[in-house]
Amino acid sequence: MTDRFRGQRIAVVMGGLSAEREVSLKTGAGVLAALQERGHDAVAIDWRAGTSLPALLAEAGAQVVWNALHGTFGEDGAVQGLCACLGLPCTGSGILASALAMDKVASKRLFDSHGIPTPRWQVLPGAGDGPADGGDAPTALAGWAFPLVIKPADEGSSVGVSIVDDAAQLAPAVALARTLHGPVLVEEYIAGTEIFTGILDDAILGSVEVRPATRCYDYDAKYLRADTRYLLPPELPPEVVARAEAHALAAHRALGCRGHSRPDLRIDRDGQAWVLEVNTLPGMTATSLLPKIAARAGLPYAALCERILASAR
Repeated sequence: MTDRFRGQRIAVVMGGLSAEREVSLKTGAGVLAALQERGHDAVAIDWRAGTSLPALLAEAGAQVVWNALHGTFGEDGAVQGLCACLGLPCTGSGILASALAMDKVASKRLFDSHGIPTPRWQVLPGAGDGPADGGDAPTALAGWAFPLVIKPADEGSSVGVSIVDDAAQLAPAVALARTLHGPVLVEEYIAGTEIFTGILDDAILGSVEVRPATRCYDYDAKYLRADTRYLLPPELPPEVVARAEAHALAAHRALGCRGHSRPDLRIDRDGQAWVLEVNTLPGMTATSLLPKIAARAGLPYAALCERILASAR
């Protein structure tokens, strides 16, 4: 299975046009080196503003795409659709699943319809549809108890996410979310443990518990700080982890994901697991969670990259 694309030109597409460009470049560099180490004909494509991705793929002689993009235009079904139109197999989930997973509001509706536990939520208008200063938030959220989580519905890597403890913080948090993509999603804050589950080829690889030094596993904790702790396996009762992983796999399947994904969950103080979202193109940097989970499952980084390549459709 891992030799499915042996001898074909593999384009590792990285960079992109989203707020997660720098992380994507790190993911792409790691994947490129790993595939070359395994003897594949892999080349880098840095898709940046002002360039044409179809032209870059054609110039590179691409026959397969290893999608190392993150965020808007890379993770949301757009590039997946382009590859389908060009007849290029592409790693990761398909067009619809990618779009649904990237749209946190659509994800929430699917989780609710499938009985998958997810925190209580509400939608506020996004950029251009609501006041830029977030002045509508206190009235719109008058019935909510604090703390709350406020985030843009169509971003990843915790970009634009705020935890709000009182009414005075509402407007600035909504204003921040409105500088990014999509409507604004408001969630009940679940106090407890953060765990992240790795899925590969429709099977659970394992989970990691993350203990950030900051209040939550935000962009800084993921990519800029050195004091975040990663516990493999999670320091939770086995039955709690098993229940969380079952919810994670159910969420992956409800969205129609394929290949690999990384659902994000919180475990409350009663041991209940709550699915927050599913990342269809999780980070593959040196500090990323899916490679950590795979390594503990006996799958080294280069082999993981090759397994993901083999799942391209």
